[in-house]
Amino acid sequence: ELPEGWGDMQEPLLEGMCFTLKYLGMTLVEKPKGEDMAAAAIRRIVAMARVGARKFQKVILTVSPRGISLQDADTKEMVGNISIYRISYCTTDRLQSKVFAYVAQSQESGALECHAFLSPKKKIAQAVTLTVAQAFQVALDLWEAAHAGR
Repeated sequence: ELPEGWGDMQEPLLEGMCFTLKYLGMTLVEKPKGEDMAAAAIRRIVAMARVGARKFQKVILTVSPRGISLQDADTKEMVGNISIYRISYCTTDRLQSKVFAYVAQSQESGALECHAFLSPKKKIAQAVTLTVAQAFQVALDLWEAAHAGR
């Protein structure tokens, strides 16, 4: 449950807001942003996920102004960390309303990757998307504050 007015709260966001999701997978994309590109990428990921008939990795996705970190929900092992500056787009899919996805540039290859996650409820997928958007704003505010004195 999200508290009333959670969208205005910066403090918890600075520490990181956690969401428990299931990782559906990743696909490469050609454009850094765009609803159509993301929808097509999510369709590909969901189609591959359905064929794979495997159990999805349950992850704790933590959003902060530093970026997104992923931790295995069972083993607590870190499985990924992406800087806020490498994320170019995030969305809740229109058709698959429980799916949250983000596009980021891979640190290793420089390729654009779309990562998709399944949330237990549509509201949670929307909350993750809004939290990432809020993290961008806080990161920008912090960056501007740090560079204001120059």
